[in-house]
Amino acid sequence: MTEEAKPVRSGEQLDTERLAEFLGRTLRTPHTHVDVLQFPAGSSNLTYSVKVGDEDYVLRRPPFGNTVKTAHDMRREFDGLSKLSAIYQPAPKPIVFCDDDSVIGSEFYLMERRRGLVIRGRSPEALKSPAMQRNVCKSFIRNLADLHALDYNAAGLGDLGRPEGYCRRQVEGWTKRYFAAKTHEWPQIENAIAWLNSNIPSESGASLIHNDYKFDNVMLDPKDLTKITAVLDWEMVTVGDPLMDLGTTLGYWMSREAGDELLNMPFNPRVLMENISRAELAELYSGASGRDVSDLLFYYIFGTFKIAVIAQQIYARFVKGFTKDPRFAHFDRFVSALGRIASGSIERGTI
Repeated sequence: MTEEAKPVRSGEQLDTERLAEFLGRTLRTPHTHVDVLQFPAGSSNLTYSVKVGDEDYVLRRPPFGNTVKTAHDMRREFDGLSKLSAIYQPAPKPIVFCDDDSVIGSEFYLMERRRGLVIRGRSPEALKSPAMQRNVCKSFIRNLADLHALDYNAAGLGDLGRPEGYCRRQVEGWTKRYFAAKTHEWPQIENAIAWLNSNIPSESGASLIHNDYKFDNVMLDPKDLTKITAVLDWEMVTVGDPLMDLGTTLGYWMSREAGDELLNMPFNPRVLMENISRAELAELYSGASGRDVSDLLFYYIFGTFKIAVIAQQIYARFVKGFTKDPRFAHFDRFVSALGRIASGSIERGTI
């Protein structure tokens, strides 16, 4: 349940001597050694625990074998978090950016380490209470609405994205990413692509959006699960349509008919998905944000498709040998299942 760092996976080690030398100069620390462990749960950018003397930090770098630089732009993520952390308490504060590939083989940044509970696998005993389940979901959704309510221009984040035409660019961009990473024929995915391209709505508004908001990207206070101590993984943060952000969150939220394999994925606690529906989450968001959520089908289908593309990109890296992480060996099954879910929702006309 907790986010514990473990020994670094084979093939994903960092040059600790060069890293120690760089941090010694930039942090002006007398320490000449760093201890590096890895947070094993991430599947996109790689995240490490870095201990310098008595200080704990978190290091973020792109995945090995990355071929889509714009999808893992460390400078953009660092700059965005630098401004966002000043106005949004759950965003960790970045500390040091490095664009010298000779240090660890890629650009990276160092940020403060937040403490809290990341729910993966078995849920805390407190979540067995129906009242707590609903309160935790309300807090989770209200936090997303709070992000969407921020004045991004006042925070200096207006250049983080282009709101006009956002929905169309997202559909077209993720369609291109899918075909670039394609390894199998998935007719249901391509059916969803055709449907999305034929049903692009006008933007519902513009706000800061996380773009990957799910329970295993938030840290909770172990003493009060309704309190969020951090929101993690800001690599896709931008300015865009907030309902597209909600659609991705709903895409991760599986219903009982999705089957055990998807319900057991670590994105969200299974006990919550089995007892609180996507429609209920949407209503919680409407109450917290004041936004109209009467027609979310496009946004949900897009979110499901985007998650499928993310899984396909990760699976393609595994197939090509860029990562040997055994977690990714069967991600093709998730791509297939998400295509089935998207097609089924299109046929029913509901989320």
